Amino acid sequence: MQHPAVPELAHTTTRPIHWLAIAAALAAVVAGSAVLQPDPATAAQTGPKAHSRAAEGAPAPAPDAASVDFPIACGPVKPVVKKKASGDLDGDGRPETVAVVHCEAGSGTPPDGIYVITRAQTGKPRVVATLVDPKDRLTVSDFALREGAVTATLLGYSSPDVPRCCPDQEDEAKWQWKDGTFERAAPAQARSV
Repeated sequence: MQHPAVPELAHTTTRPIHWLAIAAALAAVVAGSAVLQPDPATAAQTGPKAHSRAAEGAPAPAPDAASVDFPIACGPVKPVVKKKASGDLDGDGRPETVAVVHCEAGSGTPPDGIYVITRAQTGKPRVVATLVDPKDRLTVSDFALREGAVTATLLGYSSPDVPRCCPDQEDEAKWQWKDGTFERAAPAQARSV
């Protein structure tokens, strides 16, 4: 073994006193952090959302589309929820669910309906608005709920002679809650596809 040319320096070797000093310093830091705590948070929300969330504590779950009786006549078959999305549409702090629904069909393209579902303080979820009625004979694609608005691409037919498999018109639709009702942001402007 080769000896170093320079003798060992005193500060490069650890002794038990060094470990005791480190342990004491660490204990002082832990004790200090236990005594010195930040002030408790006192943030509060403002606006209409603050009232309902503060009263309920936690946000309510979105209404379940599977537990709703939709106003759609399907005869002997059942309605099917094709698409759904949830979010707060009316600013009350509770989420609504928007569902695209049609009658179950073995083949073909059944018309869709778009329904807004809400949950009352008590009771089961219920449909509170129909944005697209299946009687309008439209099919819904590109459905979404963004920033409190419902958007959808509506596919339809220019005449009764157009086969129901092949829509020949397309319309972009957007609905928002305004003055106690869902208003369509732009009038219907169907264009050929």
